[in-house]
Amino acid sequence: MFCASGGVPKANAGKPERRVSMTNRRTQQAAAIAVRRNGHALEVCLIRKRGSKKWGIPKGMVEPRDTHEQTALSEAWEEAGLKGRLLGAAVGTYEYEKWDRPFVVIVYAMEVLEEHDEWHEAGFRKRRWASFAKAASLLKKHPVLPLLDRVRRVAAKGRA
Repeated sequence: MFCASGGVPKANAGKPERRVSMTNRRTQQAAAIAVRRNGHALEVCLIRKRGSKKWGIPKGMVEPRDTHEQTALSEAWEEAGLKGRLLGAAVGTYEYEKWDRPFVVIVYAMEVLEEHDEWHEAGFRKRRWASFAKAASLLKKHPVLPLLDRVRRVAAKGRA
């Protein structure tokens, strides 16, 4: 089981880290912050459900036989129609609650190699490309916001 203190930087850096115990289980999710080059600029892919005003990033539950990395890549494809490669280890985590359950999301930077017009959830999700500054504005209330600067640094280096 992934432990929040397992060497992955947390979005809420500076706060004491909590270890996951058997009595403090959080549902595991993985996410990809997808980045592409547009000339010399880097752009981030954001998604939202059609009809919603809230932007986010592709994320989903880590299935028992999948790794966090596999899940991040699968969610980028299913929710945004993007294929690519992860740029190294996770850039951090964030936590949230939904349905009265705590979730922890392990976040990866992903370099986009393919962008498709048709994908699994295209009928009910909208995809938008934005500069890092615009993405920060659109995600200002989203718990992933503190990780955007880390993703920008990783993507600028293009390291794998």
